[in-house]
Amino acid sequence: MNMTKAEKTRNFIVEKTAPIFNMKGYAGTSLNDITAATGLTKGSIYGNFANKDEVALAAFDYNLKNIVSGVEAEMSRQKDVKGKLLVYINIYQNLFGGMVAAGGCPILNTAIDADDTHPALKARALKAVLNWKNRIMKLVEAGIDAKEIDADYNPEQIALTIIALIEGGIMISRLTAKPAHWNLIMDSLKNYVNSLS
Repeated sequence: MNMTKAEKTRNFIVEKTAPIFNMKGYAGTSLNDITAATGLTKGSIYGNFANKDEVALAAFDYNLKNIVSGVEAEMSRQKDVKGKLLVYINIYQNLFGGMVAAGGCPILNTAIDADDTHPALKARALKAVLNWKNRIMKLVEAGIDAKEIDADYNPEQIALTIIALIEGGIMISRLTAKPAHWNLIMDSLKNYVNSLS
């Protein structure tokens, strides 16, 4: 299916601005940042998007899709449930260097940035976390059914723990500027996942 010129331009704007929104946040990203990143005029930006909100929402979706597609591709290579759960840790661990350069995790950044200032972005971040939680819960439930994970474990608790340690690890590492902290937290998380039997 061929894209129209307008669709190509919209995609170009999103690809060029997604890292900026992720680094600077919604409030910190100006129209000048958007025009500088794309080389387009303000008229071209607003000819393709109604306002900065639309660009920000599209940028969040783009950033999230990149992470989700990487996770799904790697999960398809795993045979057991623990391997699939460890994919989340490994993907984030492998991306960490690049994520710092690109501003970090879009879910964490958007949740903090838009908490009280941008309800639509906050809703997107909430939906992303809930979807992530539900995907992990389904994996854990499949692991319990396959007797890979003990039936006494609570799938929701496991999902929330994995998400909290990944996002908390990113936050602590960025605040302290010490990737070693990230590695310590991820090692603890790997031990936790491996102990689920």
